[in-house]
Parts: sequence; structure tokens; C-alpha cells
Amino acid sequence: MQVQVNTSNGIENSDTLQAFATEYLNTSLSRFTADLTRVEVQLSDENSERKGAADKRCMLEARMNGHAPLAVSHHAENQDLAFRGATQKLIHLLDHQLGKQDRQDHRARETIRKDAPVAE
Repeated sequence: MQVQVNTSNGIENSDTLQAFATEYLNTSLSRFTADLTRVEVQLSDENSERKGAADKRCMLEARMNGHAPLAVSHHAENQDLAFRGATQKLIHLLDHQLGKQDRQDHRARETIRKDAPVAE
């Protein structure tokens, strides 16, 4: 899974931020790696130089094999909380989306329950 980090003018994009985001998302989304091709992270400062509550925003867009992209966003007082909150929302959304797909596809799977052989 590829992770791409983009930032707005108020937030510095560094190699450290890229490495942290890649490691954190790969760990957090490990059970979805077969379905995900790329996750885009967009960090922005909504109020720029003015201070205020919940002015940092993180938007995550997950690109999946054979599906439309899914996006979530989270506002918080610092970029770390915004990033972690958006990650939790993305996990919930992927659970819901892929769980729904599993429920629809389960009829096509072979059952593990087999009839006992008939003794003659």
C-alpha cells in the first residue's frame, strides 16, 4: 500500500512526517492491505495563523481495488490528533464497506459444513 502525504501552507511536509504516516497507516490498516492500493493524507490548517479550537484538519482518501475511493476527514486541535482521528474513521468506514461486500459475497463461497458420510 502506497501512502502519499500532502500538506497546506501552514504545515511543513517533511520526510519524518511521511515516514510516520506511512508506518502508522500500514500498521493501523494492515488487515485491509489486500484491498487498498493507496492512501492519500491531506493535512491542513483551517485558520492559518489565527489560533482556535479544532483548526487542524486531516483528510484521508483510500483507493481500493475495483471500488470508488473512500474519504474521511477529522478536525482537532493539533495535526497528530486530527491524523489519528481520521485514521479511526477510515478503519470504521472500511470495516463497514468491506463487511457489507463480504455479506453479499458469502453465498458464493463453499460451506465448511459437510454432511456426515452415510454408513451402509
